[in-house]
Amino acid sequence: MANIHLEMRNISKAFYGVMALDSVDLTVNNHEIHAIVGENGAGKSTLMKVLSGVHADGSFDGEIFFNGNKCTFSGIKDSEKYGIVIIHQELALVPYLSIAENIFLGNERAKNGIIDWNNSISEANKLLEKVGLNEKSTTLVENIGVGKQQLVEIAKALSKDVKLLILDEPTAALNDEESNKLLNLLLELKKQGITSILISHKLNEIEKVADAITVIRDGKVIDNLHKSTDKIDEDRIIRSMVGREITDRFPSRKSNIGEETFKVENWTVYDPQHHDKKAIDNINFNVKKGEVVGFAGLMGAGRTEIAMSIFGKSWGVRHSGKIYKDNKEIFIHSVNDAIKQGLAYVTEDRKSYGLVLINNIMRNLTLSSLKSISNSGVINSNEEVITSQNFREKLNIKCSGLEQKVEDLSGGNQQKVVLGKWIMAEPDILILDEPTRGIDVGAKYEIYTIINSLVAEGKSVIMISSEMPELLGMCDRIYVITEGRVAGELKGKEATQESIMKCIITHQRERSI
Repeated sequence: MANIHLEMRNISKAFYGVMALDSVDLTVNNHEIHAIVGENGAGKSTLMKVLSGVHADGSFDGEIFFNGNKCTFSGIKDSEKYGIVIIHQELALVPYLSIAENIFLGNERAKNGIIDWNNSISEANKLLEKVGLNEKSTTLVENIGVGKQQLVEIAKALSKDVKLLILDEPTAALNDEESNKLLNLLLELKKQGITSILISHKLNEIEKVADAITVIRDGKVIDNLHKSTDKIDEDRIIRSMVGREITDRFPSRKSNIGEETFKVENWTVYDPQHHDKKAIDNINFNVKKGEVVGFAGLMGAGRTEIAMSIFGKSWGVRHSGKIYKDNKEIFIHSVNDAIKQGLAYVTEDRKSYGLVLINNIMRNLTLSSLKSISNSGVINSNEEVITSQNFREKLNIKCSGLEQKVEDLSGGNQQKVVLGKWIMAEPDILILDEPTRGIDVGAKYEIYTIINSLVAEGKSVIMISSEMPELLGMCDRIYVITEGRVAGELKGKEATQESIMKCIITHQRERSI
């Protein structure tokens, strides 16, 4: 008992009459990294919101004990008094404030109601050194990348004398290098006596750092694994998560590739902040009917910028080059033009740009197809319901009904809504930017199946992904992007992680000569 840091006993919570957590027990020992895994909607984040006070005492059943003491939390401030700090998947930083201001926001270093800026900057610098972030504390958060922002969040947690650090999908938006840096920091914090709870869908990361693993499925604890006593491997974790064997991470697809349907020639775009700087430099690529083409590259290589600039010039300035569809040059000056030309773009940031979170599922699904369900500018409500219900069933969106708000769905089901919105628009070319970011292996498999069904219908898909195994498992061809240029083109069967990295390194070496 002396080694037990946290106990959550018989935790139950329901939303709209649906059990999100059903008599969940969780035990976390001192000075360990405890991973919680499960499919989207399994209840992982809900359990952590109960623990951190986001879901206040009285809104759930069960008991929480911290260091042997029974606790009740009416809000986040109450849990933070005990040293329990949560870092959510969507970072809670203010972009227009400095790193130091963000670290101490709500926890200001002040004397007599006046902020002591010298002390704030000095303490912030110490915290940045502790988390290994080589940035000035006066730097604005908007001027640093997502990986560094995660480190700022951890520094913010450390400023609150954290005893138990909860991280919800901390590496979902990070590249491999940034992820490894973050994981190594967690291991270092463990040596310093800080206990962590890690929620992640990246099972290789779980294997690397976790001392114990709790698997949750449908709001119930299915399995508890301990590195000291149990054999931990991805197959066992996946089997517990989804309740079945997944022998192949990628559904099989018989390629039936047709004629070229989309081509981009000499596409050049300048940076919107620095109008004399080329961000995309003379890009050339093509996609054929019934083909999945991948864009591989490191974070910041320019893949998203290419996609957005093509999709109605949504990014960049001074665009030049030519775009062809079915061997005819087309002109796209706006998002509306792109949609009319049969293009769709599923953004990597579904919550900020892909969905209207406060609207229900039906309104989000039909957002890009209002003309098809309208008469003289008036929406046909019956048609909207019927069409939305068809897509809900087709995409297996798990929800209480079409009226459920999208913000209350799991990440995987939110992603299906974004996909459904664009599929409903009946595009010919779909650009999928990180289509499986932050979702579990089961939901990923469903998304891959949807992609396969689209290309089987003759659609063309461009897939941007930071996960090389995903590109290798799904794509017929892969373009390697680096520094806003095409570094190479690889056929799917010939491509490997090594050949992709070789393309990137060779291109960077040639550019530096």
